[in-house]
This record gives sequence, C-alpha cells and structure tokens, in this order.
Amino acid sequence: MRDFIFPVRHDGDLGLQAQLRRQLIDAIVDGRLSGSDPLPSCRRLAQSLGVSRNTVVLAYQALADEGLLISRERVGYFVNTDMVFQQTETKGGYPELEAGQTVEWWSRLRLHPSELVNVEKPRNWRRYPYPFIYGQPDPTLFPVSTWRTCSRQALGVDAIQKWTEDNFNEDDSHLIEEIRTRVLPRRGIKAKPSEILITLGAQNALFLIAELLAGPGKILAVENPGYVDTRNIFALKGTEIRPIPVDREGIVVDHRLDDCACVYVTPSHQSPTTVTLPLERRMALLENAQKSDFLVIEDDYEAEANFLHAPTTALKAMDRSGRVIYIGSFSKYLGPGLRMGYMVAAEEFIHEARMLRRLMLRHPATNNQRTMALFIAGGHYDALVHRLQRDFRIRWEMMGEGLAKYLPEFAPRPSCGGTSFWLEGPKSLDTDVLAREALAEGIVIEPGSIHFHSKKPPRNFMRLGFSSVEPRRIVPGLQALRGLIDSKLEKRD
Repeated sequence: MRDFIFPVRHDGDLGLQAQLRRQLIDAIVDGRLSGSDPLPSCRRLAQSLGVSRNTVVLAYQALADEGLLISRERVGYFVNTDMVFQQTETKGGYPELEAGQTVEWWSRLRLHPSELVNVEKPRNWRRYPYPFIYGQPDPTLFPVSTWRTCSRQALGVDAIQKWTEDNFNEDDSHLIEEIRTRVLPRRGIKAKPSEILITLGAQNALFLIAELLAGPGKILAVENPGYVDTRNIFALKGTEIRPIPVDREGIVVDHRLDDCACVYVTPSHQSPTTVTLPLERRMALLENAQKSDFLVIEDDYEAEANFLHAPTTALKAMDRSGRVIYIGSFSKYLGPGLRMGYMVAAEEFIHEARMLRRLMLRHPATNNQRTMALFIAGGHYDALVHRLQRDFRIRWEMMGEGLAKYLPEFAPRPSCGGTSFWLEGPKSLDTDVLAREALAEGIVIEPGSIHFHSKKPPRNFMRLGFSSVEPRRIVPGLQALRGLIDSKLEKRD
C-alpha cells in the first residue's frame, strides 16, 4: 500500500473534500499515483490528514463516478489508467528552443496593446488596511444566499437543456426581457428586445462599438479627464482622440464636437470627477448631435448611486433620433468579476454588433445569463440596489466629513453620489509619488494623472474610492493619509 500525504487546510477557502479531490487529481495527472497499486485506505488517509473517514470516502466515490478511479471489491481504489493522459516528457518540462531560431514577434504584431498606459491596482488590495481603491466591491455586501439560490435554479434540468445548447448569436430571452421591463425603465428607457445586446461588461461593449464605428479618419470626443479604457480601445483602431474639458457640470458642449464621429460621455457620474451632467447640458448635447450628425456613446455606470436626489434621466431616454448608444453594467453592484453588461441602441446597430460578437465569442455564458435573469426576476437586484444605496450613502457621508476634517486643502468636485471622490491637491503635490509611498503604509489611493489626455498631465489630482473600505476604517485611513502628506511637506521644507 502506498502512503501519501496530501496537504489540506482546515481554514481554507475550499472545503476539505474539494481540497482532497484536487490533490488526488494532481497526483494522478503528474504520475505520483499509478494504476498498479491501490490508493491508501479511506481510514488510513483520513487518520493521516486529520479529517473524517466520510470525507475521504466521498472524495474517492466522486472520482470513481467521474471515471478517474476504479473500485475493486475487497482490494480498494485504483487509478483508471484508461482515463489518464500520458504527458510528453521534455527536459525541464518544456521543449528547448534553438538559439537564433525563435520568432521575432514584435515586428510581426500589427498592434501592441502592451504599450498603452492603463490604471494599475494592486492585485492583493484586500490585504491593505485602507484600500481606497475604486471599482472594487466590499465582499461582505455580496448577496451570497440569493445569488446561490438563483444559481441552483439555473442548474435545473429544464434550464440546463436550454443553456447547454449553442445559441450561436442569441442571448437568454429571459434576461433580455428582465432588462427591458425591470432594469431599463428605472432609467426611463424603452427598448425592444431586438435593441438589446448582452455584453461581457462595459469594456466588451466599447470594443464592439469601436470595431464598428472607429478607425483612421474618425474623431472620437472624450471627456478630459476621462475613462482611460475608452481612449485606449479607440486609439487601437487608429481613431483620433479629441479631449474635451470637464467643468463643474460635466463635459463642455461646444463647437469642438461638431466634426466628431462619436462623443463618449459618462453623464450620470462623470468618470473620474463624479459630477452629474445637468438636464440643460444633456439637451444641448443631443441637439448638437442632431445638428452636426454625430453619435453619442452613453456609459451610464453608477446611475443608481445618487444620494441627494433621484437619478437624472438617461440620455438614451431623451433620444428621439436613435443617435445614442447606451452601455449598462451589473458589475458595480454585483462585482466586476461577473463580467455582465448590456448595450441598447438602434436595431440596425445591435444586429451588426450581434454578428460581430458571434465571431468573437458567440455569446456570454448562458448559464450566467439565466442566473442573472432569475436574480432580477426574483426582486433580488432591486433589493440589492436599495441596500447598497443605503450603505454607500453612509460611507459617502463619512468620506465627506473625513475629507473636510483631514484634507481640507483638497478641493473635491461637487457630487451627489457615486462611489469615489475626485480631489485636487496643492500644485506642489505629486500624487503618483504619494500613491507609492502610501502603499508602503497600507493605504491604497489612485493617482489622477492617468485620467488626463495630455502629454504633461497635472499630478496633483487623485481619486479615493470608498466602496471597498470598511466603514470603521474610513476615518482612520484618511487620518493616516493626512499624516503621510504632512511628513512629505515637512521633508520638503
């Protein structure tokens, strides 16, 4: 009998049975367990790991059901050699490349996305005591129970028969109907099913739009400061990027938009300043679009995060000529890892975007679509939005009070909501340097320079998010940031 020790953690994210199954599969694949000898008995392996015998029995039985193990009566469990793939052995596990024979990839690539500058966030941000990071949720707010219930419903026999099929280019009709009748009306938008397309988040929607509308000779007007990914996606297509200033009411609407093919805006809460585009300027933007014949791309993220008054009507709801392409996302409330969004536009445009998406990925995973549909239909999404509005408002107020006390010289833009604050500091302050030093003190902040479309962007801006910070840590975190800034000023003096 062969004895193996499989490391399992009693406080791990995975259950003991799942850990054991994973360890057994790894041992089978890499050859540590073969078909010639029986696996350790359930009792002996349970004793060596400090787990119950039933845990080992269930793990063995599960692998036997999957065909990886064979149970022989009175003898034990053996590896099923017919199910194990033989791996080609090479020196060091990888084939050796001959010197001078490798491909020179840089010259062959038509695009070099790695050269684009992107917002960088520490992957292990949860480990920092004061993560004022934007766009990341507090995991304690995720509706685990209701989402799990909807996931189980999506795994019903009838549902599985539907979502395991290749839908080619179609979306889950249930989700489309829920978005059309439950989500869009909250923004004042009326749409037919043929005018809605499910996307893998806002970035996927922007990429589809750029593929269909961008290119050399085209001009895209963007807010400055503005959303970095939009600039990068359209720039990859050879589109000319025209930065338009953002004032205390959002993007400035004037003659600079006249010869543009598209104008990208975030009117509900401008990214990153959080200011809301007022009704008068929204009407002016649509009038200019009609007069100058340009399209408007409306990224309506954080539309529900208004704490002082009801959300302003979406541009798409005011659109009378079909010029607005509307982008929505569930990521800000459920989590960016879900990668679930939607696009609303004229039927002709959505049809072409659907055909393009088919060539890229067919469609987003239909099991996730069905789970999301059930989540909305059950009223769980509405409940989540209301709960997050209450929670975010508390954090927003705490942030506002803390900033006024500990960072009074920073000038925040007027805001009625959102999940972050955009701050302008003293001209002498370099927030790129401050961010690096703050990280060493356990404080995560986002420098603002990357959001400006300029060769020499100002470096005295920063964005502080609060959706991922525990409320009890907001004030101590701002106090710690104050201390760090004071120490920098003292050293300079």
